[in-house]
Amino acid sequence: MRDALDIGIVGAGTAGSAAALLLARAGHRVTVYERVPAPSAVGAGIVLQPTGQSVLARLGLLGPILERGARIDRLRCETDRRRVVVDISYADVDARLFGIGLHRGVLFEALFDAARAQEGVRVELGIEITGCELEHDRRVLVDTRGERHGPFDLIVVADGAGSRITSSDVERRVAHYAWGALWCVLPDPEQVYRGELYQVVRGAQRMLGLLPTGRGPGERAENVVSLYWSVRADAVERWREEGLAAWKDEIVRLEPRAARVLDAIDSPERVLFAAYRDVVMPRWHGARMVWLGDAAHAMSPQLGQGANLALWDAMSLADAIEAHPTLDGGLRAYSRVRRPHLGFYQLATRWLTPFFQSDAAALGWMRDALMPLGLAIPYVRRRMVRSMAGIERGLVRAALPVGAVIPRLPR
Repeated sequence: MRDALDIGIVGAGTAGSAAALLLARAGHRVTVYERVPAPSAVGAGIVLQPTGQSVLARLGLLGPILERGARIDRLRCETDRRRVVVDISYADVDARLFGIGLHRGVLFEALFDAARAQEGVRVELGIEITGCELEHDRRVLVDTRGERHGPFDLIVVADGAGSRITSSDVERRVAHYAWGALWCVLPDPEQVYRGELYQVVRGAQRMLGLLPTGRGPGERAENVVSLYWSVRADAVERWREEGLAAWKDEIVRLEPRAARVLDAIDSPERVLFAAYRDVVMPRWHGARMVWLGDAAHAMSPQLGQGANLALWDAMSLADAIEAHPTLDGGLRAYSRVRRPHLGFYQLATRWLTPFFQSDAAALGWMRDALMPLGLAIPYVRRRMVRSMAGIERGLVRAALPVGAVIPRLPR
């Protein structure tokens, strides 16, 4: 084991809490700073892919997640005329693979509660970090009140796509997508939606998604489904002003079964908007600093990889630091090992998003015509499934071995 480090982590979300657990268990002293005074289990549904599942299994947290989540075996996307665009199953690559539809709040509770209970981790709430300074070869964090925290041997920046923490030796570029999604989590006690992530599209301007999300946070939580509706960011206020009736009617025309879950939407305030950012960095480390999760590589959620990549980031960082005698060597190894994996998903989501969310009518037509033809080719189909499972690493690099992401649960 290498010498223990004093590590400051900014953000207690997926990447931050997972990193805190893994680094503290490796013997380091960790302090987590979270700007929210009383963090709660909020958010929409996510798909926990085999990559994310394997990290949670390593942390000993997968069992409770499996109990709360909904098993997902396939992704199915149809046009409004019921022409199949995509229909792929994890079993096309390996029968042991599956996804888990999960309320983001359930994942947050599992990681955050474990981090707070972990020896070697201190969690400071209600402190918003906005700056980081290098001082005598160590790092000091600065909050909104000008107070200083530290010093630390290493700072982990994990406070999301909107992070304001920068370093003079690393460039970080952020671009905003014109499109985002309206979303809400709806009761589905009859489990109308189960076993698949289902989408309906009309051109590139309409996309409805319905994700079985298991049981939400709380002891008496019922089964829920997450609904997503593609929308331009500059059209959200107009949507709120127009009311719900016409919107619900359009949803039911696209997907009649949705009528059985829509009654819970009784006001526009029940529906939230998620904006997308694209974060690009030439490398994910600087002098005694490293970026994880959306702070490092936020992207459109078309491939559903955000939380999974964040979990894999945290594991990769802890392993890289453990494997190298110097911190700088560990950080350089982290950026090197993450480059093919993250590079593939950033490129793939940038390329794929306009075919599902854009003003270009021709792209919707091309998608509907060409994707079914491509998926009829076994090689293309396998690559699509590996992309869905989170294990692809580019056209010329081998995918992560399936055996490396099969969760190992304690007997």
